[in-house]
Amino acid sequence: MNCNKKNVQTEKMIEIQCDDRWQVYHRLQALEISCCCHCYQPLTAQVTNATTAIQIWCVVKQATMPRQALIDWLENCWQIRATPEREW
Repeated sequence: MNCNKKNVQTEKMIEIQCDDRWQVYHRLQALEISCCCHCYQPLTAQVTNATTAIQIWCVVKQATMPRQALIDWLENCWQIRATPEREW
């Protein structure tokens, strides 16, 4: 695996379990986020901007949260407050 260290200041280690680590690594690769994962080592990812940081956060949460917590979170996102329609 290729580990390009362009900017060491933006490289962050992500401490997650071994099984989840590879899932996160492959998803970050699919999102074209520079990352590196060696056996028995933490996953490292390069955070270049706020969008990348949010993407990494979302991928890690999706891989590590229990299924029911993800379902509850998604259902909460779908809830829309009923607001009265405005007359134009």
